[in-house]
Amino acid sequence: MATVDVKAWIDDRPVGRFQWLILVACFLIVVFDGFDVAVMGFVGPAVMHEFGISKVAFGPVLGVGMIGLAIGSLSAGPVADRLGRRSVLLLGVAGFGLFSVLTAIARSPLELVLLRLLTGIALGAVLPNTSTLLAEYLPERRRALLVTVMITGFTVGSGSGGFVTASLLPGYGWRSVLLMGGLLPLALLPALWFLLPESPRFLVARGAAPDRIARVLRRLGGRFPASATFVLTEDAGPRRTPVGKLLTARYRRRTLSLWITCFALLLVVYLVLGWLPTLLRDGGLPLGTAAMVAGLFQLGGIVGGPAAGWLMGRWEPGRVLGVSCALSGVFILSLGAVSLSSPLLAVLVFAAGTCLNGGMVGLLAFIPGCYPTDCRASGSAWTLGIGRFGAILGSLVGGAVLGLGLAVPLLFLCLAVPTFAAAVAIVAGREARTPSVLVG
Repeated sequence: MATVDVKAWIDDRPVGRFQWLILVACFLIVVFDGFDVAVMGFVGPAVMHEFGISKVAFGPVLGVGMIGLAIGSLSAGPVADRLGRRSVLLLGVAGFGLFSVLTAIARSPLELVLLRLLTGIALGAVLPNTSTLLAEYLPERRRALLVTVMITGFTVGSGSGGFVTASLLPGYGWRSVLLMGGLLPLALLPALWFLLPESPRFLVARGAAPDRIARVLRRLGGRFPASATFVLTEDAGPRRTPVGKLLTARYRRRTLSLWITCFALLLVVYLVLGWLPTLLRDGGLPLGTAAMVAGLFQLGGIVGGPAAGWLMGRWEPGRVLGVSCALSGVFILSLGAVSLSSPLLAVLVFAAGTCLNGGMVGLLAFIPGCYPTDCRASGSAWTLGIGRFGAILGSLVGGAVLGLGLAVPLLFLCLAVPTFAAAVAIVAGREARTPSVLVG
C-alpha cells in the first residue's frame, strides 16, 4: 500500500499548469477585493453631493468598512479551518459582490453604512483565505514569490479604482462604479466554483476519503494506485480550537510577533496613505505635485511585494522582513531631512513604499508557513484582523497628530517608530523548526 506525504509530494514537483490557473484565479479575486475596499474613497464626493451630507457625516461610511474588514478576518479564519478554505472564500466573494451591488442602489446614508459594514465583513474573509489556499498548493521553494505576486493584485485593484471612477462617474454616476465592483466578482463566481478545488492539505488534515484527495492531486498531474493513503508530516502540537492553538506555548511567540508586526505596518501604511498628501501640501507643495509624490508610495508596493517574495525564497524569511521594515523606517526618517522641493523627496517616498509595502505583502505570504494546516487559515486571518485595528487607528489619529503642529522631521520620526518596532518584533519571533508528526 503506497503512502503519500502530500506536502512533500507538492514540494518535489514543479509548478504545473493547474497551479498557475489557481494563482490567476486568486489574483483576480484579490484585484476585485482591493477595488471594493478602496472604492468608497473614490466615489465619496459624489455620494456626499447626492445625499447632501457633510464630510463628518460621511465618515462612518468609510470607517465602518474598516471595522467590517476586521470582523471578517477574525471570524473567517476559524471557520475556514473547520469547513475549508474553498467554501469560505467562495462565500466571501459572493458576499462582497452582492453587497456591493446592493450598495449601488442604497437610498440613504444609513443604508450605505449598513451595507458597507456587510461588504467589509465579506471582504475580510477573502485575502487571508486566498493566501492560505494558494500557499497550500505551491511548493515551498516558490511559495513566497508566487503568493506575493498574487497579493499585489490588491494594490492593482485599489489603484485602478481612481481610473475606473474617472471613466464611469461623469456619464453614469457613482452608483455605476459600485455596480461594476459587485457584478464583476459575481460573474467570476461560476468559474471559481468549477476551477478551485479544496486544498489537499486541508483534506488530509480533516481525514477526507483517499479517493477525494487523489482526485484533487490528479489535477496537479499525480497518478496514484487505488490503495494509496495520504498523510502530512507537520509540526506537532496540542489539539485545540484553531484560534486557541495560536496562543499555545508552541506558537505563542511567533503569533504575538506576527500580530505586532502586522499592526505596526498597517498603522504606518494607513497613516501615509491618508495623510502624506496633506503633510506635503502643508509643507508648501502644490496639491497636484503632493498627490503625485504620495502616489509613488503605492507604486513602490507593486515592486516591493514580489521583490520581498523573491528574497524570502533565497534567505531566511524573518530576516528579510526585518530588514525590509527597518529600511522603510530609515527612508521615512530621511524624508524629514530633505527639502520638500528636492527631487530626492520622490525617490525616498518610492523607496519607503517599496520597503514598507513589500514588508507587508511579504508578511502575508510568510504567515501560512508559520502554522500547521489545522490552524493555518486562523493564523493568517487573525494576524490580518489584528492588523486591521492598526489601520483603523492610523486612519483616526493622523489628523490629530498633524494638528499638534510638530516640525516636519518630528512628524516623520513618529511615522518611522512603528516600522522599527515591526522589525524588532518579526526578528524576535523567529524560532527553530519544531518537531513534526504524521497527520492522516
